[in-house]
Amino acid sequence: MLLQIGILLIGFLFLVKGADWFVEGASSLARKFGIPQLIIGLTIVAMGTSMPEAAVSITAALHGNAGITIGNIVGSNILNILIILGLTAVITNVAIEKSTLYYEIPFMIGITIVLLAFVNNGGSASVTFVEGVIFLVLFALYLGYLFVMARKGEPQDPSLDSNLNQNPLSKDAVVISDINEEVNEEAKEISIWKCLILILIGGILVVKGSDFAVSGATEIARYVGMSERFIGLTIVAFGTSLPELVTSVTAARRGNAGIAIGNIVGSNIFNILFVIGLTALICPVPVESKFVVDIVIAIVTGAILWLGTFKNRELRKPCGIVMLLCYVVYFIYLSVA
Repeated sequence: MLLQIGILLIGFLFLVKGADWFVEGASSLARKFGIPQLIIGLTIVAMGTSMPEAAVSITAALHGNAGITIGNIVGSNILNILIILGLTAVITNVAIEKSTLYYEIPFMIGITIVLLAFVNNGGSASVTFVEGVIFLVLFALYLGYLFVMARKGEPQDPSLDSNLNQNPLSKDAVVISDINEEVNEEAKEISIWKCLILILIGGILVVKGSDFAVSGATEIARYVGMSERFIGLTIVAFGTSLPELVTSVTAARRGNAGIAIGNIVGSNIFNILFVIGLTALICPVPVESKFVVDIVIAIVTGAILWLGTFKNRELRKPCGIVMLLCYVVYFIYLSVA
């Protein structure tokens, strides 16, 4: 049992460090070849935080561990909102951008409803190849939206704040290209060989980490009699959400809490459209009937976030406390269901 816990923890460590090194190497290499910071932010950096979820979900699907595959994604999305944003809001009030409030959160809720429709269509209890293609098409459209919003927010003069205030709709999209700014600024000091080594080692760590995480979680579930669904929705979901947790809480502590909501909403969208879509292209993703309740809860958590921020245009401490309490109730439900 202790060995399996150790394997699971090593898997999480490999996932987090592997994704970090992969993003650092890929971002630095892209900058050396003159790829704009905007494109780097919208692709490499944004998808980098979803690498753990993608690696674990694909590995679990290929190994036939369906409970971990879908549980990892749905569980991560619920945990991202209720725990990560809840903790962040307890630390400080979290401002929300106009575009996030009116476009991105409704879009996140909408695609979660689409996922519910796919797995509850009265036929196959799985996300099929065709449905995976639909998710990836929506993902491409979402990337296009981010690119357009970020282009609108690019400053035409040195006064960034002036332009962003004139076009507040674009500020949330610009955040994605800003969160890894320090890494990209140091790109000139990293040789091409070092970039390639970071990418290679990072990729290997992510692959092996996902293997260890799935193997450890599966064996723990069997040993203690827990379902793969419970393990996927809780332990694995928490482990693969560590990059989002670190990013959001660190941003809040440094007074950049505005990054938090955009980071979480974007990650949740990536998890459904990119991770589930890509996994379904490789092999059908089976979904147990119990997961219908969890997907509904994911929709409800999105609605809580939207309602909690709509009036004051920020996520405040009382709502953060409510979110944390909601997760406690959800965890109790998982424990007895």
